[in-house]
Amino acid sequence: MGQKKLIRFAELKTFSNVLQYPEDMKGKWKEFFQNDNPVTLELACGKGEYAVALGQLHPQKNFIGIDQKGNRIWVGAKKASQLHLTNVGFLRIQIDRITEYFAPDEVKDIWITFPDPQLRTGKAKKRLTHPKFLRLYKEFLAPDGFIHLKTDSPHLYRFTKLIIEKYNCGLREDIDDLYKNENISDELKIKTHYESLDIAKSNRIHYLKFSLPATLPGKEKDKELQDFLKQYESD
Repeated sequence: MGQKKLIRFAELKTFSNVLQYPEDMKGKWKEFFQNDNPVTLELACGKGEYAVALGQLHPQKNFIGIDQKGNRIWVGAKKASQLHLTNVGFLRIQIDRITEYFAPDEVKDIWITFPDPQLRTGKAKKRLTHPKFLRLYKEFLAPDGFIHLKTDSPHLYRFTKLIIEKYNCGLREDIDDLYKNENISDELKIKTHYESLDIAKSNRIHYLKFSLPATLPGKEKDKELQDFLKQYESD
């Protein structure tokens, strides 16, 4: 590990706005933020640009950037601290263990911004909008909460629309080419480092906003989904 990373990891331990694999945080985020304001998550937050920008836009809400990479979290946590954003925190964990850290109805909204689209069909279960993850989010997302996906991957965009349809989710917004719209919200104008790279070379950004149903179809539905993907997706 490089010297720069070692320094950042050491610093990260001193940041009051960062928790790394904490114990007994479930249901205690009001204590962390010292207020009763609603909590929004940014999953796979990377350098935390979205969490920080949302915190600036909405001082009356709390935001938590979640990622496993401490070196990236350091960037967002440092900036939030410099901007004196007491409503922005960071959580270093594995997302597939996220239910260990949040209680039922503790989260109001979830943002998934430019995640790895996991293009190979065999890795579909790693996509953060796969039903495997939706079931986890269901355990702590408020009934009136929403999931927001912003991606440059047409593959992930189409996959998520398929999931919304097949798993009875409620589609609230569907924008195929975000910046062609003149009247998008300030939240959607936020740009991340990964967005600027345009890794997918799509020259367009896709956005979906959806809710989860009262009851998500079980794992037996996932087998049908996998068979469908094998037929219509190419590795």
